[in-house]
Amino acid sequence: MSQLPESVSSFTDRLNLVSQQPPLWVVLVTAAVALVLVVYPPLWRWLRTVVTIAHEAGHALVAVLTGRTLTGVRLHSDTSGVTVSRGKPYGLGMILTTMAGYPAPSALGFGCAALLGAGRLTLMLWVVVAALLVLLLWIRNLFGLLAVVCSGAVVFAVSWFGTSVQQGVFGYGVAWFLLFGGLRAVAELQRVQVRGDGSDADQLAYLTRIPALLWVLVFGGTALAAVVFGGRMLLGFWPSLGHA
Repeated sequence: MSQLPESVSSFTDRLNLVSQQPPLWVVLVTAAVALVLVVYPPLWRWLRTVVTIAHEAGHALVAVLTGRTLTGVRLHSDTSGVTVSRGKPYGLGMILTTMAGYPAPSALGFGCAALLGAGRLTLMLWVVVAALLVLLLWIRNLFGLLAVVCSGAVVFAVSWFGTSVQQGVFGYGVAWFLLFGGLRAVAELQRVQVRGDGSDADQLAYLTRIPALLWVLVFGGTALAAVVFGGRMLLGFWPSLGHA
């Protein structure tokens, strides 16, 4: 370690830092604020792009993992997005890629909760920064570029310049927002699916012959489970009660 440049050593020291969990009331307040951001329509319309980023990143990641050729990702100002990949328009790879979008925000929120529950606040923030940097390579439109750059800049600024208290409040707020936002996105999906607007659930129904409503229920169950178990970790109730 002593042979590493000082900047690299400082960076690795930050990543290895184990943070104390905040008081329970701080965790509850961040949960309440995140819930307001998700359920209050004017705020949700502005912040839903964060959930869309995670959604499209899920599509992109699974496309690559299943051997499809990722062409690009576009994010739009109406908070919609699209991920384009090349490969067979049917089969397991296409099904898994289509499935990956709606669980992705909840999965990311759950992962953040797991790291926060283990006291790895700085690592959690830098994982988010790294993921956004990788996604940036595949963005193919100006709004998407601005959305990802701004999101990454905010997370980086908090992780590098923020105090431990500011980082903790921000980190817990992000985790709660992703957990709640993933659940709300599925609720919105049901309204779109009913209209038959070519949602992920509709595409999966075409690919698998399983009704779109069942896919919505699967997505909803996954998102709800992430809220329950992720929330338990954030509150310090799992794997032990010692942090409450």
